[in-house]
Amino acid sequence: MIVAEVSGKPSVLFVCVHNAGRSQMAAAWLAHLAGGRVAVRSAGSDPGGAVNPIAVEVMAELGIDISAESPKALAADVVREVDVCITMGCGDACPVFPGKRYLDWKVDDPSGLGPEAVRAIRDEIRVLVEGLLEEIAP
Repeated sequence: MIVAEVSGKPSVLFVCVHNAGRSQMAAAWLAHLAGGRVAVRSAGSDPGGAVNPIAVEVMAELGIDISAESPKALAADVVREVDVCITMGCGDACPVFPGKRYLDWKVDDPSGLGPEAVRAIRDEIRVLVEGLLEEIAP
């Protein structure tokens, strides 16, 4: 069960290693599909210097602009504030707090991949996000 934060909305944090690809695309998908019904954040256990340009490109193909985003460092306070923390390949770098829901999505890292492969990752993430959204904000 999801516990709504003070704002009355469920909150989700997506975490990957560099916060440059998977977690950025997942956060963008959830923000886009939820239409304001969910508070969305993303972070990285070892943030990169910039969002993956191929991730930016393939999201833009569907009208979702993540070009202004930048990788953010994972902080324990952020994890403490959200209802659901979804890790995407960062292993055990995410702090664990009682009462939080943790999911681990096994999604390939788009780093170094071309647009076709990143599109497949983008589409896989969308399916996962749609399932999450059905559950937390139907």
